Amino acid sequence: MPLNRPALSLGIGPRGVQEARRWVLSTCHDIGRDDLAECAELGVSELVTNALLHGTHPITVRVRGTAEHPRVEIRDGSRERPQLPTEIDPEDDLLLTFGRGLSIVARCADAWGAVIEEDGKIVWFAPARDFAEDEGVPGVITGDDEEPPAPPEDPVEVEIRGVPLADFQTFERHFRELGREVRLLALAHQSDYPLAQDLSDLFGALERQLREGVGLEHLEEATVTGTELADVQLVTSRASTRTMARFIEKLDLADEFCRQQRLLSLARSPEQRAFQRWYLGEFVRQGNGEAPMAWQEFVDEDEDERRSQAS
Repeated sequence: MPLNRPALSLGIGPRGVQEARRWVLSTCHDIGRDDLAECAELGVSELVTNALLHGTHPITVRVRGTAEHPRVEIRDGSRERPQLPTEIDPEDDLLLTFGRGLSIVARCADAWGAVIEEDGKIVWFAPARDFAEDEGVPGVITGDDEEPPAPPEDPVEVEIRGVPLADFQTFERHFRELGREVRLLALAHQSDYPLAQDLSDLFGALERQLREGVGLEHLEEATVTGTELADVQLVTSRASTRTMARFIEKLDLADEFCRQQRLLSLARSPEQRAFQRWYLGEFVRQGNGEAPMAWQEFVDEDEDERRSQAS
């Protein structure tokens, strides 16, 4: 089953480590994975200790994934890149804390790594059944070396008219959550979830251009002033509009996988799906040379089509 439990917020000091250990142990028992409990407890102890010593509050712990492939995530507010065990000088005092902690995580995980995001980082691991006798698995750090996107080749202007800001904010949260989820799932269990790898590749191709091009500052200003609708204008590449068509198809497939409990995020609601089909579809339509269609026009046309099919 998918694991979508709310994150646990941790306090300052040793009590935070104890809370995280109890919470992760309880989750392992609840999902019937007692075989992972020992490594999960050891790994989360090390990572929470590191976050308390070297990270920035707020610090949270979360268990994501499925009962078959659970993953423990520790998030903190620092964007400082974790130092992998192989990068640490053996005579450095950090070995006594941060370096040794990651070495232990590497030995109690099937996969582990870190994702550096705009507002902090997530250090994660997939607990193993047994503690490794060797050095364990190597960690993977992503997200801290992205270069600003270059001006698009073969540019196309896209105008998204009448964007309902509440729906857009829901879309943005879902987009980021699903993007993070498929990226981590592909890193941890690529052979078991080929769809996650396909989606991760598409997110990589689209995410930066969407982030740079959505006119976020304008939308935030509109939100503050209480505006319900706003227009978005951006320039993207024609190639990205073609990739967007594939992305829409993959999102529909991801919904089906979510319903089958093979992916971790919840399937989109009909309202979310309709909004995303319109918003992302505008890139495809206008990339093909068609005129913009406002959200309300799309809703009216969609309603007319449903009535026609019903009659």
